[in-house]
Amino acid sequence: MTTPALLPLSGRRIPPLNLGPPSFPHHRATLRLSEKFILLLILSAFITLCFGAFFFLPDSSKHKRFDLGLEDVLIPHVDAGKGAKHSGIFLIHGPDEHRHREEEERLRNKIRADHEKALEEAKEKLKKSREEIRAEIQTEKNKVVQEMKIREKKPLPAVPIPNLIGTHGGDPEDNDLREKREKIKEMMKHAWDNYRIYGWGHNELRPIARKGHSTNIFGTSQMGATIVDALDTLYIMGLHDEFRDGQKWIENNLDFSVNSEVSVFEVNIRFIGGLLAAYYLSGEEIFKIKAVQLAEKLLPAFNTPTGIPWAMVNLKSGVGRNWGWASAGSSILAEFGTLHMEFVHLSYLTGNPIYYKKVMHIRKLLQKMDRPNGLYPNYLNPRTGRWGQYHTSVGGLGDSFYEYLLKAWLMSDKTDHEARKMYDDAVEAIEKHLIRKSRGGLTFIGEWKNGHLEKKMGHLACFAGGMFVLGADGSRMDKAGHYLELGAEIARTCHESYDRTALKLGPESFKFDGAVEAVAVRQAEKYYILRPEVIETYWYLWRFTHDPRYREWGWEAALAIEKYCRVSGGFSGVKDVYSSTPTHDDVQQSFFLAETLKDHGG
Repeated sequence: MTTPALLPLSGRRIPPLNLGPPSFPHHRATLRLSEKFILLLILSAFITLCFGAFFFLPDSSKHKRFDLGLEDVLIPHVDAGKGAKHSGIFLIHGPDEHRHREEEERLRNKIRADHEKALEEAKEKLKKSREEIRAEIQTEKNKVVQEMKIREKKPLPAVPIPNLIGTHGGDPEDNDLREKREKIKEMMKHAWDNYRIYGWGHNELRPIARKGHSTNIFGTSQMGATIVDALDTLYIMGLHDEFRDGQKWIENNLDFSVNSEVSVFEVNIRFIGGLLAAYYLSGEEIFKIKAVQLAEKLLPAFNTPTGIPWAMVNLKSGVGRNWGWASAGSSILAEFGTLHMEFVHLSYLTGNPIYYKKVMHIRKLLQKMDRPNGLYPNYLNPRTGRWGQYHTSVGGLGDSFYEYLLKAWLMSDKTDHEARKMYDDAVEAIEKHLIRKSRGGLTFIGEWKNGHLEKKMGHLACFAGGMFVLGADGSRMDKAGHYLELGAEIARTCHESYDRTALKLGPESFKFDGAVEAVAVRQAEKYYILRPEVIETYWYLWRFTHDPRYREWGWEAALAIEKYCRVSGGFSGVKDVYSSTPTHDDVQQSFFLAETLKDHGG
């Protein structure tokens, strides 16, 4: 969850998928290819220079000249009798024919000289041994590496840090509230301390096995995802010794020049978002530097025909690809649509507009596209620029795209009207086609699949209650009251999904079919992995309404997590929330520290 002062941290999570890393060719084979590549470059340069004069020198017979005493300019040609209609482009030369011929001769002489130079270089290259060629290749590689190091060490421009509100508050006067806050802080300490002992430097923790854990979204490297993701929670809770431990690890160990394929989306929200939040809270320059270094590694993911980024990118090679299961190689709306806030901040902090341009290009492309029933499908092919399967959800695959539109508007001090319009248009379509009320009176958000509504709501979609409340102010036609009410109804539905289980913790998704309401039906949907979305919605409802029920619901969830998810080595998700004797999944997710406990502590 993201506090209003820390908007860049936000982002919903998609369930991890177990896809293996790609294989890479042997070094020697790569070296042989490099040698052949250099020889091919030499030969191609030779051929190009030989024929360059025929194809690239201007032909004076094809241009109409006007002696106007001007440098070369392009002007529209107006066809006689057709008004001002542009029918072609004419190249105007000046100031005289003699100068033009001299320029042509100069260009011919230059091409001849370049041709002779390239020919001599080619002869010299062909005389060298394999060892000499290999040494030259290695020299060039070392030169590139050195240039990259110099660029990474280049100091970033100094920019003012925004004044953050609400990050240094005092203790509440109410003893009960103070005790509850201390309990949440103790839970954070238990999660962090055990990660510090058993999983330090690993991405996540297996609290029962008491060892490090990772999934393919982080690649094959130990990148300390929990450390980076949890930094702002540690700082806000006043756990400054723990914060400094995390900072030291980042200074000494966090390295992005690794041969590892990572999720662009997950690395953006957990690493870049976490590093930027830590920088804004503490002012420590190392967090900004690391965020920029990682962002540069993600930029090659945008090298697609449409500019829609790949889902995965190799941090070393820059090679990108999409998930094999994602609708014929499509990119995912919630992934490429959840980059905007972090990338806008990167441009602000570095003075480099490239990050801003990348995400604005995505927005412009989406605005041009037709949307079935005004809805954004979850899949978009980065090669063709066409929608994939017509599947729309406010839960997994779609969720944080809508959240980021709203928060882009808020982050701009409500001046990004384009983002607000896209959000309002999307919410209107969602209300019309996805939001329904069950027979039992519960308001839920279904999923649109191939022309019909599936009456199923995911835990991830429960964040929308808070989103509707956050977006109430500034809504169209003065509908603030309507969206406050809608947010409260979604919160009640999600609370029911918790209350109707044995553990008082919510399932991954729940149905509204016939007599079944707010209950998971399939075994594969009955798990709880320490997710924050329901508690996040309670937090927003409490902040905007101060209705005490939302604090009570949040505390109920905290007690259930403490009772059923706490183990001696940390906190673990559970496999079946309807079983009174649950089995643990033995994973302490990084977002449990970054979001779930932060929401409780707020």
